[in-house]
Amino acid sequence: MKQWIFLAAAIVSEVIATSALKSTESFTRPIPSVIVVVGYVLAIYLLGLTLKTIPVGIAYAIWAGMGVVLVALVSWLAFGQRLDLPAVLGICLIIAGVAVINLFSKTAVH
Repeated sequence: MKQWIFLAAAIVSEVIATSALKSTESFTRPIPSVIVVVGYVLAIYLLGLTLKTIPVGIAYAIWAGMGVVLVALVSWLAFGQRLDLPAVLGICLIIAGVAVINLFSKTAVH
């Protein structure tokens, strides 16, 4: 069970880092820059812990897919970026793909 907590924390860390990236203003602002660097380092570390028990293909697919979905949602909520119908449909397909991996794949650790 803890491998899924590590993976969830890796995803959240990556989303925080990516969401703060624009605020760095090309890494000229120290506080957002530190948030980005620490967030990415933590995300990679936690992903590495996840890979002790979850196959890399499965872990990375979930990490990347949920990262895309969450960054899109943060961008919409925090930065007012609009999502058109194709973007929303694509996000729904990503979520469906992650669900299929977790619910039906025999390679995913449950």
